[in-house]
Amino acid sequence: MPVIEKTYDVVVVGAGHAGCEAALASARLGLNTIVFTVSVDSIAMMPCNPNVGGTSKGHLVREIDALGGEMGKNIDRTFIQSKMLNRSKGPAVHSLRAQADKREYSQRMREVMENQENLTIKQAEVSEIIVEDGVCKGVKTFSGAIYHSKAVVLCTGVYLNSRCLYGDTVNPTGPNGLQTATHLTDSLKANGIEIFRFKTGTPARIDKRTIDFSKMEEQKGDNPVVPFSFSTDPEDVQIEQVSCWLTHTNEKTHEIIRKNIDRSPLYSGKIHATGPRYCPSIEDKVVKFADKDSHQVFIEPEGRYTNEMYIDGMSSSMPEDVQDAMYRSVPGLENAKIVRNAYAIEYDCINPIQLDASLEFKKIKGLFSGGQFNGSSGYEEAAAQGIIAGLNAALEVKGEEPVILDRSEAYIGVLIDDLVTKQTFEPYRMMTSRAEYRLLLRQDNADLRLRKYGHRAGLVSDEEYEKTLLKEKQIKEEIERVENTYVGQTEKVQKFLVSHNSTELKSGSSLAELIRRPELNYEMLAEIDEARPELPAATAEQVSIHIKYEGYIKRQLKQVEAFKKKEARKIPASINYDDVPSLRIEARQKLEQYRPMNIGQASRISGVSPSDISVLMVYLESIGKKLETST
Repeated sequence: MPVIEKTYDVVVVGAGHAGCEAALASARLGLNTIVFTVSVDSIAMMPCNPNVGGTSKGHLVREIDALGGEMGKNIDRTFIQSKMLNRSKGPAVHSLRAQADKREYSQRMREVMENQENLTIKQAEVSEIIVEDGVCKGVKTFSGAIYHSKAVVLCTGVYLNSRCLYGDTVNPTGPNGLQTATHLTDSLKANGIEIFRFKTGTPARIDKRTIDFSKMEEQKGDNPVVPFSFSTDPEDVQIEQVSCWLTHTNEKTHEIIRKNIDRSPLYSGKIHATGPRYCPSIEDKVVKFADKDSHQVFIEPEGRYTNEMYIDGMSSSMPEDVQDAMYRSVPGLENAKIVRNAYAIEYDCINPIQLDASLEFKKIKGLFSGGQFNGSSGYEEAAAQGIIAGLNAALEVKGEEPVILDRSEAYIGVLIDDLVTKQTFEPYRMMTSRAEYRLLLRQDNADLRLRKYGHRAGLVSDEEYEKTLLKEKQIKEEIERVENTYVGQTEKVQKFLVSHNSTELKSGSSLAELIRRPELNYEMLAEIDEARPELPAATAEQVSIHIKYEGYIKRQLKQVEAFKKKEARKIPASINYDDVPSLRIEARQKLEQYRPMNIGQASRISGVSPSDISVLMVYLESIGKKLETST
């Protein structure tokens, strides 16, 4: 029988949040790209929570946008509520979070994908990767069609050999009842790729008409709204928002769960896969936090034009009758009708230490991977890996160097470095505590940090980059001005200070010195700063942060300098660790397994001690001197 054979520059497998970013990045760099999905209707689908962003995740969305990605723009067009989290804390942990209209979010992303030049969308199941002599040459679909390519990006999400479970009910499906992909795993294993089995879950959806909101606490959005994308005009996101609601579980809820815990597949032995530690099911919370008599439950709308409400905080795999009872035990949900049952989902993913920092497989050239398939969790983590994997696949095809962000440059750098250097036995979730340079890696300055990389690669236009350069110039000039603008003990100044519970001046002071006072900031001083120029709010915010946190920022910059020195010490790809004298056996094995690119990466591998690093550095210096002598 004749077989369809086609050729593309880049093939992307999967069109979830990772696949969309990967495919768009490749196509926008001018490469002929095809993206496969098991259902065109599931492009950028939100099978779990109906939101984008959140603590640390908001940082990732801002960074994706700074690199030229689409997630930030998409949520700005489709959100129904937006909040800046952690406002009571310092700017390092401020994070945007927005409720999405799930259907509209998916529809708009599909529209962007369908109208992107150089991008083809194909509904088909990829069943095999084609590898010849350690080089990926394309893919084959279940129907037998062959798609030759110069690079392949795997973004399969939670679809490989997936099955959904609640109670004794087990369905071999993907999320939301979509088709599972049952063939690709065998091909990956046949090519020496190590596979893990992970799980995640989702709560029930409740009919809004059956909820008593009078027993709950209303949660409103911010006014004004701050957009995710640096390209979005803030005026365009000042819309009428939809409320969320807060309630709590209680002892009755917990008793229902405890009495039926043996019926949960998590505890009955039906589920063997590992779930996310930082997003546990409600039955896990009740068992592991037995001292707590209640847990927060957020009731979130799934869109403007649907009555489905998402029960955040109560994901579960309990049987249907138990779900009915436990949800109805929560204040406000006494008469709740379940539209969709909660369920757990198991799926195949890879051990990410098989990847290098560009997200290319170490042992298969031209094969890249991104998203939950890499052992991570969350839409934002997936999209962040997707844009890097797609961008680097395209750059490899073009014969250019990959974009690799390190831990001092981006949360994306922390995310990828953790995945490829630290063995993970559970779905990885991004958190601010994982970023050691988080004071520098704020969500508010992602454009200043990363626009240059997006522009250099070709994803950020000259016009957008010029805006960033202008912003940098304005920030620098304004910092210099306030550092050198002095005010004296005038009646106006003293009155201003008293009105803000600040100590009166005994001599002249620069505006910068006043800004550094805990009770004052740049914005407040406009009242006594007559020469102040008109600046955009985002620019003024940077001026205030730079001045107020100057000492901390300088200290962290020194730490980054030391970090960069380690990252600059490259390890030859051809190194044989058996040749390194005095290296401990465990360190030798771990270094051989991970094959780190530099000393910094090597030092972060579990099982490699500081003394091992010292031994390795001495060895590298010795072979470097030998090479110099021989030449």
